[in-house]
Amino acid sequence: MTRHSGEVVRPGLILATVAVVQFLVSLDLSVVNVGLPEIGSALGFSAVGLTWVIHAYALTFGGLLLLGGKAADRYGQRRMLMGGLGLFGLASLAGGFATEPWQLVAARAAQGVGAAALAPAALALLTATFPTGKARVRAFGIWSATNAAGGALGVLVGGLLTEFAGWRWVMFVNAPMALFALAMAWRGVAADPVRRRAGRPDVLGGVLATAGMSLLVFGIVRTDEHAWTSVVTVSTLAVAVLLLVLFVVVERTTSRDPLVRLGLFANRSVLGANAYMLVVGGGMASAFYFLSLYVQGVLGNGPALAGVQFLPLALGVIVGSVVAIKVGYRFAPRVLLVSGALLTAAGFAWFGLISVDGSFLADVLGPSLLVGVGFGLCLGPIVSVATAGVASHEAGTASGLLNSSRQIGAALGLAALGTAAQDRAGSAGTPGALNEGYAFGLTLCAGLLVAAALIALVVPRRTAAPEPEVVVEPRRPQSAGMKGSAR
Repeated sequence: MTRHSGEVVRPGLILATVAVVQFLVSLDLSVVNVGLPEIGSALGFSAVGLTWVIHAYALTFGGLLLLGGKAADRYGQRRMLMGGLGLFGLASLAGGFATEPWQLVAARAAQGVGAAALAPAALALLTATFPTGKARVRAFGIWSATNAAGGALGVLVGGLLTEFAGWRWVMFVNAPMALFALAMAWRGVAADPVRRRAGRPDVLGGVLATAGMSLLVFGIVRTDEHAWTSVVTVSTLAVAVLLLVLFVVVERTTSRDPLVRLGLFANRSVLGANAYMLVVGGGMASAFYFLSLYVQGVLGNGPALAGVQFLPLALGVIVGSVVAIKVGYRFAPRVLLVSGALLTAAGFAWFGLISVDGSFLADVLGPSLLVGVGFGLCLGPIVSVATAGVASHEAGTASGLLNSSRQIGAALGLAALGTAAQDRAGSAGTPGALNEGYAFGLTLCAGLLVAAALIALVVPRRTAAPEPEVVVEPRRPQSAGMKGSAR
């Protein structure tokens, strides 16, 4: 298997590179959370300012994913992957050396920019390398396992580093991993083929989409300070919606190369997969949040022990991903999406029975395994479905859309369910009141996963054939003996 440039494609090395990249991105989404209290006291953050250590990353990552996906399609997956890794690693070093709150927030924002460049490029590369068959099922199964392992191990690594090495290492730890992934990409990913670009880039559409997505994320994450019905929240979300509507209008009428070809949504698999991921992202992010608070705030465990207690969930996801690989050859993705969502919903409903006098063995271990296996069953298939029937020159856009759905879902779900849980807990702040709020929030997570299962039922079994890719092979001199030979 070769690229048009004549370089040999190494599927195994590409899969390993993408797995390391996804592990890095997932790890960074959770590794900082456990260290927030120590970060706040060390750098002198205010209570409101500390939330921006999380919000800055979410804002740039979620807001720039569509742009990052389009850039991967237009300028090359390898180029965007390596550029994103370089920025991510440098930003991690800068964050570790921060001495002022604004420096850490700026570093986290830069990490988000790097992640928005590399995540869609990595997923598009995986889609192009494994277009069909058993190899595709296996590749996305491995991707889903590393994705989940990074997220769950981030809590463990963050807890251990915070407790035994100091908070700065929750930033420093990303740098060597980014360097390692960069070396793997340099060696294993062939140069991007030269594509005939459809026209000048749609700058106006890019500005509208980025501003609209960023404002949407900003409005949602700020609901911890401003109520949903407040003037600040309503006006921010209204402007975000207006910008996104204008973006759709521009995409329908522009003569330039659009940021997102709206015809992509005619593929019902793409549309259904993004709706599914939006709901699942909201449920999973909220559940991680409630569970982390429960094991520390109600059960009284320290950050390191809390991190260890997330390991069964990570192992469950790995088991579920392996099962998805084994049965993915015989069952349609729809079967795995529905069964995985229902298993995860059952685990969340079980979590909804947590007790203020509970324990890890009685209240956390069993549902963690059930949630992990269920999530592992559906994570790989949903990414595969979201990019099925999509031409390789639009794979980055499709990947950016899916990542955007997950981030928007996570922000929206956490804001909405967090508010509901806080209202149920009231202002008492006692372990009993907190437990009641977390239990209610986890029960709502179960409802979201049931909704995801219903969405999966409308994802069609067949997808549209991808549009042909336009590739221009680079001109290279040929000797007479080489004329007519295969590249």
